[in-house]
Amino acid sequence: MRGPDEKQDWMFSYISAEKRVPKDHPLRSIRTMVDVILKDLSPRFENLYARTGRPSIAPERLLRGLLLQVLYSIRSERLLMEQLDYNLLFRWFVGLSMDDAIWDATVFSKNRDRLLEGDIARAFFERVLIHAREQRLLSDEHFTVDGTLIEAWAGQKSFKKKGSASGSSTDDSGNPTVDFKGEKRTNETHQSTTDPDARLYKKAKGQESKLCYLGHVVMENRNGLVVNARVTKATGTAEREAAVDMLGEMPAKKRITVGGDKAYDTREFVRQARALAVTPHVAQNTTNRASAIDDRTTRHAGYPISQRKRKRVEEIFGWMKTVGMLRKTRHRGTARVSWMFTFGVAVYNLVRMRNLMEAPA
Repeated sequence: MRGPDEKQDWMFSYISAEKRVPKDHPLRSIRTMVDVILKDLSPRFENLYARTGRPSIAPERLLRGLLLQVLYSIRSERLLMEQLDYNLLFRWFVGLSMDDAIWDATVFSKNRDRLLEGDIARAFFERVLIHAREQRLLSDEHFTVDGTLIEAWAGQKSFKKKGSASGSSTDDSGNPTVDFKGEKRTNETHQSTTDPDARLYKKAKGQESKLCYLGHVVMENRNGLVVNARVTKATGTAEREAAVDMLGEMPAKKRITVGGDKAYDTREFVRQARALAVTPHVAQNTTNRASAIDDRTTRHAGYPISQRKRKRVEEIFGWMKTVGMLRKTRHRGTARVSWMFTFGVAVYNLVRMRNLMEAPA
């Protein structure tokens, strides 16, 4: 028998959002972890807000909303607010009731900037690591370093000679015609007018130069979790400099190993790593020169294992650029890009931890 196609607006529903979300939904275990982490961060939130005045968006709800934005690849705060308005799953995760009003997208962005000033992304990332350590998911001996390009939110037309006037155009003022033919453009002489921190850069010969940043991570090799991350301006030495800085922040308990690609095979990086009690298990680069890694390192059984494990770091960058929407950042300035990158790797860790803890024994 054919069912009726009746359209009728119901005034009441007696089923809560909690009951509508399946018991085995992946977000349930992630929310459990996030609630514990946010409870630990509560004292830090108190220091960011005034004691009097109009209540703002609860930082816990704000961070849950940003987490959803990363998990579900929602491209803007405005679209996130639209989803929160009618998506029961999103309302449940953030902690909104069925009748709670949704925030204005501009208000949401302004409140997010307050968390940026308080460096909450770094604090959230560190609490995720503490939770992973309590679950015995982290290795403290073997690691991998690598970097990736993050395309800046700036077009090639914005890359102009420093100190030059914007000038007037006879065609579309919003997208003027620009002729770069015969003009040598470098970071020393030119700068983006929309994102001055972005640098013109390419990682390999034959590739297109783009305005971009460099994102760096340190990954532990046991389960592929990120234990440190940062964003820098794009330069030819930024990957090695960031790696040394991050390795220097590692707890100095015992000697560790660190894998890496051929870009890290320089005598200066190897010397700095060994000075930090780090054994560099980086790939040998014998193109037109002798490698800084000799048989004292490669003869050990751990070296080929590090070379196999280091490739897993590409899974992190792949997830960040596809799901986490960091192939091209939607923010400008090193501080904002770094905030979103750090928060993105924290979300990646949560997803990875959920998969590890719920995997069959």
